[in-house]
Amino acid sequence: MLVHSIVFNSFLTIQPLVGCVSGSPTLNLYATYFFYPVLYGPVQIAISFFFSLLAFRNVRRIVRRQVPIVRRRLDRQMTAMILTRVVFFVIFALPYTIYRMYIINNPPSRSNSLQYSIGQLLQTSLNYFISLNYASNFYIFIAISSQYRRQVKYVLVRKCWQRWKHWDCMRQNEVGLANAVTITSNDDFD
Repeated sequence: MLVHSIVFNSFLTIQPLVGCVSGSPTLNLYATYFFYPVLYGPVQIAISFFFSLLAFRNVRRIVRRQVPIVRRRLDRQMTAMILTRVVFFVIFALPYTIYRMYIINNPPSRSNSLQYSIGQLLQTSLNYFISLNYASNFYIFIAISSQYRRQVKYVLVRKCWQRWKHWDCMRQNEVGLANAVTITSNDDFD
């Protein structure tokens, strides 16, 4: 996917007010009918969904075997995390994919400044929305998994807080030069 994106982006042209745009009709057709509908959207969603189903099946199989209860509980938490992650991935990725397919075929006219501004606002909002796709993992995992919460608490309190406290104490105990006070006398003028 990385090599594909590098090659795909090499055919784009940069326009100062718009950003990266495709000037080639062939590239527009490729992006509209293959890249966004197949590679960017459904393929990623299908792969995520497939692996979440495999994880779910694995947990169902573990329940039937003689596995310790703690392990079963952790596996259930992991499966819930993966399934929730896939749902949020679909929620965050689908609007951006649909918008990109639409905007490539129907670019907003620059002569109509209101329509163009609305398109830019929508593009910026959906870029923010697709960025939430990556930032939401932390919050999803915190909300679902008690083991993940314990691990985050351990890292933040035991590791980061102790380092910061140690650094702050070392900084307070540093010895530095004091400003020398010079006293001038008026003895020469008497």
